[in-house]
Amino acid sequence: MLITLDKDFGELAIVFGQAHSGIVRLVNLSTKEQGNVCMEVLARYESNLLNGALITAERSRVRVRE
Repeated sequence: MLITLDKDFGELAIVFGQAHSGIVRLVNLSTKEQGNVCMEVLARYESNLLNGALITAERSRVRVRE
């Protein structure tokens, strides 16, 4: 599983069909917020990530692409 601030990993996974074990991209979060958001996303979307989901997490919303 990959947690990143960079959208290139998601593009590689989608456009080029690169295999992965779930990607979480954090968007516009302060360093202080990143840990809490990661923990929430991992707890709530664990099964999605294990199935290779691409998740984009912001302060006010989370988007899941299966």
